[in-house]
Amino acid sequence: MDLAAVAGVSVQQVRNYVDLGVLPPVERTASGYRIFTEAHARALTVARAMAHGHGWTRTREIMAAVHRGDLPTALALLDGGHAELDRERAQIRTVLGAFETVVSSPRTTAPRRAVRVGVVADLVGVRTSQLRSWEARGLLRPARAAGTGYRVYDEAELRAAQVVALLRRGAYPFEIIAAVLDEMRTTGSPERVRAELARREQELHRRSLRRLAASATLHEYLRHRAA
Repeated sequence: MDLAAVAGVSVQQVRNYVDLGVLPPVERTASGYRIFTEAHARALTVARAMAHGHGWTRTREIMAAVHRGDLPTALALLDGGHAELDRERAQIRTVLGAFETVVSSPRTTAPRRAVRVGVVADLVGVRTSQLRSWEARGLLRPARAAGTGYRVYDEAELRAAQVVALLRRGAYPFEIIAAVLDEMRTTGSPERVRAELARREQELHRRSLRRLAASATLHEYLRHRAA
């Protein structure tokens, strides 16, 4: 079988798939030519379906494990892919919950001009060292005063400091706080933040369905090989 022509890929790509284990081992003729069969065509079809749902990196690892007879590793990789989606879904919901906490909280009255770190610490209710620590984590982005180099916070950064303090009091982890701040800085209004998070959740649902379909294809492939 001319697998490259049937699949619409290059001969070198087919060879790479064999070397990587994406396709099962091939036999050779007496003159050294590879012999591809329907089994290889089927494996390539499954690999493409898997890549659509799981991505090529995980697909290569899963298919290689299957073809070397290491089913436990293949299943563990498969489970890991589904678990990733579950973690992403949980994070979106956590970010949304944290954001709603921020939106419903009273805002600190902001000074009319940019203020230095000590004033911000008093307004937010934390130490200046805490603000510097949050800045080192990339959560806060104060400007520097011309001439003196002192940190100065405008209204937006004062609000960011308040958000960090509020969410830390709620025991939210730093990665969730960073996600909330990124959304606020990128999208601006609360409505747009909610809409963006809803869009991401819908995209996650679509990815989950693609991954489920890919896993079902692999299941059929395993049953065929066992038979």
